[in-house]
Amino acid sequence: MIDTIRPERWRLYLVTDEKLSRGRSHLEVAEAAIRGGADVIQLRDKTADSGTLYRVAVAMRKLTLEAKIPLIVNDRLDIALAVDADGLHVGQDDLPASVARRLLGPGKILGVSTETPQEALQAEKDGADYLGVGPIFEARGTKADAGEPKGPAMIAPIRAKCRLPIVAIGGIKAGNARSVLEAGADAVAVISDIVAADDIEQAARRMKRLL
Repeated sequence: MIDTIRPERWRLYLVTDEKLSRGRSHLEVAEAAIRGGADVIQLRDKTADSGTLYRVAVAMRKLTLEAKIPLIVNDRLDIALAVDADGLHVGQDDLPASVARRLLGPGKILGVSTETPQEALQAEKDGADYLGVGPIFEARGTKADAGEPKGPAMIAPIRAKCRLPIVAIGGIKAGNARSVLEAGADAVAVISDIVAADDIEQAARRMKRLL
C-alpha cells in the first residue's frame, strides 16, 4: 500500500451523496473535492441499483488511481471487489467486519463504524484498519438510521482503548472540525459541508487548511 493511501495519513475524508450534491454526480463531486485536497473518497449510494453503482464505481476508480488517493466503497463488498477499490466501509448492521476482512483479502482497507469502546475493540480484533466514529454533531440529514449525536467527547474513550486511526463523522463542518481533532480524531469525514457547497473545490480546500 503506497504511503498516501494509509489511513493514518488521512485528514480529509470525503463521502459522496447525490441527494445533497444539488444535481452534481458522484464523479463531479469527487473531482472537485480532490482538487481541493481530499485525502480519501468514499463512494456512498444506498439507493442506486447494482449496475448503475458499478458503472459509477468504475469511473471513480479511474479518477482516484490517477489522483493517487484511495477509493473506499460504502457497504457494498461486491462493488468494491468488482472495481478493485482500495477498501470497504461497513456499519454495525452490515456484513460482519470479520467476514468482510476475509473476503477483501490482504492489502485492502477495512473501515468499521463504531460508537463505543467495545465496538472499537471488536472492530480492531476483526481486522479493521480504521474506525468511523460518530455521529459527533448530527447525522440525520445524510443517514436516516444514525443514532443521537454524542459530541466530540465520545472520541476520547475510544482513543484510550483502541490503537486504530479514528475518522470522526456526523455534522462536521468548517466551524467545528478542529474541536474534533483536538478531541483525539485523526481525520474527519465530511459530507454536506462540502458536497452541498456552492463551490466544492473551495469548500474542500478551506476544510483541508483547517485540518
